[in-house]
Amino acid sequence: MNTVTRLGGFALGLAAVFGAAYGIGRVADPAAPSAESRHDGGAAHTSGPTAHDEAAGLLPGGLLVSDRGYTLEPVAAPAGEFAFRIAGPDGRPVTRYDVAHDKRMHLIVARRDLSGFRHVHPDLAPDGTWRVDNPLAGPGQWRAFADFTPTGGEPLTLGVDVTVPGALTERPLPAPATSTTVDGYTVTLTGEPQPGRTSPLTLTISRNGQPVTDLEPYLGAYGHLVALRRGDLAYLHVHPDGTPGDGRTKPGPAVTFLAEVPSAGSYRLYLDFRHGGSVHTAEFTVVAGTPPADAPPNGGDPSGPAPTDGADHGTPGHGHN
Repeated sequence: MNTVTRLGGFALGLAAVFGAAYGIGRVADPAAPSAESRHDGGAAHTSGPTAHDEAAGLLPGGLLVSDRGYTLEPVAAPAGEFAFRIAGPDGRPVTRYDVAHDKRMHLIVARRDLSGFRHVHPDLAPDGTWRVDNPLAGPGQWRAFADFTPTGGEPLTLGVDVTVPGALTERPLPAPATSTTVDGYTVTLTGEPQPGRTSPLTLTISRNGQPVTDLEPYLGAYGHLVALRRGDLAYLHVHPDGTPGDGRTKPGPAVTFLAEVPSAGSYRLYLDFRHGGSVHTAEFTVVAGTPPADAPPNGGDPSGPAPTDGADHGTPGHGHN
């Protein structure tokens, strides 16, 4: 049965103003980088860290607000805007970034319950501040991921928690499924992720019963996949096996990813693809290996609401820029 939770609370040390509709966001991550916390950032790779990496203290992307001298810092912004900066090892805002997958910054936000999801691309001001229309639609605890490569540095994914106050209706994470619909498209998943091993995941796209064979490039590929682990929202950012124009990769209907999840458990997959001039997102729940015995039924997460596959696409908190 659904319950309603009242979310509130204000800044813990550092606050960002996201507009009158959203109140004040709360940052709840410790900025404590160390040699043991280093990881590959989870960004722009075809595989993420293994369970052995985690056991050795090498964390997946997005679990730290500060890593390798770089820190994600939300900053005050006018109503309806989200703003942040990346502070470098010298404490100053970073102003130079490499282009990765057609953009210098990928900002991905997801509610802690894995219901709301958005992938947007902020604009960089000369002072090092990134600004974008507020992607945090609706109350809840959100995780914001900054996926970037500082010029002269390594790819990084930093994450920070932000709270949007308000009434929240709780629902469990959707059960695992191999097919979902979005915007009139049917997307079918073939393959199962295997903890600590590279596994092919193939997503096949059709519309009105016909295979889609003219996908359009999006961020330098025919598909863009993000996986988030239920619970801590460990971030895995993978890309297809092949790129547009390489002479072998077809523009659909199938897009294959080589993914390596860091541990057993439930994951939410978000596939972005472009067709007909618009970007669409298909969502799946998948289970890798054998989840812990105390995991909620069907991969559910008691921390907040989640839509059924395909049913809530287009609701607040789901979109692109």
